[in-house]
Amino acid sequence: MREVLPEWALPWVEVITIGLQIALIVLGAWLLNAVMRRILRRVSERYILPAELLVGARRMTSFVVYAGATLLVLDRFGVSGTVLWTAITGFAAVAAVAFFAAWSVLSNIFCSLLIFVTRPFRLYDQVELLESGDKPGLKGQVVDINPIYTTLQEHLPDGSDTVLQVPNSLFFQRAVRCWRTGLPE
Repeated sequence: MREVLPEWALPWVEVITIGLQIALIVLGAWLLNAVMRRILRRVSERYILPAELLVGARRMTSFVVYAGATLLVLDRFGVSGTVLWTAITGFAAVAAVAFFAAWSVLSNIFCSLLIFVTRPFRLYDQVELLESGDKPGLKGQVVDINPIYTTLQEHLPDGSDTVLQVPNSLFFQRAVRCWRTGLPE
């Protein structure tokens, strides 16, 4: 190698090599994520899967791909996988204890699972949470369902739009009126 490169370039060979490896890891992760999103879209179209399931699968796939890429990049910098795994599991144990202490959060996550399974409403449906049998309550179009909140877009009479983030547990504490609509045009 010394015969091919000039003397001034030798200290930079290792830095350039690591930089190229990291660039390839990032490019590979991006390509893998794009391929996985395309596969998920095709599977969703072929088997007519609900949009909520597709959104969740996309998020999970992206998380796994980019977390793996992050671990590979850290490995290029010399971070030990064992040390990293020990730190992550230790943090996860502490987080689990704190998480179970927050019952409202746990309740919302469980309710989001129930929303996906029982499907009282879907993405882009118009829903209204009734205060009591006849009083109007929170109303809007479902634009996102995540583990804690369901996001409703409200169209106000003055032409403006607002976004409401409703805790998922609220959908199981109140009556819900739902108008089924298709995907937005």
